Parts: sequence; C-alpha cells; structure tokens
Amino acid sequence: MNRQKMESPKIERALRELNASATAPWQVADGKLHKEFRFGNFIEAFGFMTRVALVAESMDHHPEWFNVYQTVRVDLSTHDAGGITELDFALASRIEALAG
Repeated sequence: MNRQKMESPKIERALRELNASATAPWQVADGKLHKEFRFGNFIEAFGFMTRVALVAESMDHHPEWFNVYQTVRVDLSTHDAGGITELDFALASRIEALAG
C-alpha cells in the first residue's frame, strides 16, 4: 500500500469512491479523513472500536479516535507521510465495512 502523501485531486477522487457506498460521508477535516459514527449504545460503539483495532493492527496503521458513549469519531492520516495516503483510504474502507 502506498504511503506517499496524496495530492488534492487524487484525494477528491478517492473520497468520492469511498463515499459512494458509505452510510454517511467521510470528509477531509484538518488534513485528515474524518467521520463520526453513532451506535445504539456504548457496548456497540466499543465493539466497533475493538473490530477496527484488530484490522488496524493487521494493517500496521492506526486511527486517531475519540469515543463518548455511543459516538466514535475517527481521523485518519499517515503521520510519516505528512498527510492522507492510499493507506488511509484502505483503512477507511475497511472501517466503513465494519460499521455496516
């Protein structure tokens, strides 16, 4: 998976592809892929985070995230590349599948 920082036109194309099947759109915020997920309760939110953690570890790419009760906020960027990479979109796609 490419860990080179993507330029804006490529990010915009990849974002459209990711959002084509997303339940709610991902956005670019503060130079990161961003999405907020809401679940029925804390247990569902925590279970989602656990599933994402296993995938993230297998990809050696980890999200920045925040959880309060039924809400999980996810931000993705590749720190050593200084921005968004194909790896972030790959993880976002996997996260989207887990949230479904």
